[in-house]
Amino acid sequence: MRLLLCIFVLLYMHSFQPFLIRDQSLCLTADRSIYWEEEQALIVSDLHFGKTGHFRKAGIAVPQSLYKDDIQRLMAQIQYFKPKTLIVVGDMFHSHANKELELFARWRADFPDLLIQLVLGNHDILSRKWYSATSIDVSEGSLKVGCFCFQHDRGDCGIDEDAGTEYIFSGHIHPGITIYGLGKQSLRFPCFYFTDTYCVLPAFSHFTGTVGIRPARHEHAFAIVNNTLMRITG
Repeated sequence: MRLLLCIFVLLYMHSFQPFLIRDQSLCLTADRSIYWEEEQALIVSDLHFGKTGHFRKAGIAVPQSLYKDDIQRLMAQIQYFKPKTLIVVGDMFHSHANKELELFARWRADFPDLLIQLVLGNHDILSRKWYSATSIDVSEGSLKVGCFCFQHDRGDCGIDEDAGTEYIFSGHIHPGITIYGLGKQSLRFPCFYFTDTYCVLPAFSHFTGTVGIRPARHEHAFAIVNNTLMRITG
């Protein structure tokens, strides 16, 4: 049966949304990031840096302003929360090195004290030498921090989800949720998706599509609409 979401099920709208998982305090942002208070960590996924340059190199006229907007939003989040660690849940980069990644390397030099921990995604194909040169710590498969486990494509994280020992954060699918109006109109928005055992993060990059998700009644989704977060129940 099709999931029907109407305006009256939207509980509230904010640019920031507090959320508690396993007694850990999270702050969800309309800029597609999560700040983890206890660890002073900013969590993001699917930045796809270099994607617009990759398309332009292939002869597709994608404006570089899309990339600049993404990296400026990330910088704003870092300046606001002042995290000790940036955790990237895969696909930080899109493909091979290009001029946009040279810009990233210069940007990285402005935050020498920020620890960047990257869980490799399917698009992260740069050489280990490149990651080392830009001071990015790389994890293959998964990264475990406290009661959380980070893995790009949710699957075997080395734990039993049903046991509930660690909560999984993943990305990869670029989740989106569809809101239906009373006149059969519908719009899909990127979202955070929380279940009892895992969370799927929205793609940080604006230059991505979405895959529809259907939260069950006891699950939580936060749609990102016009720089606000809209909490939705199924």
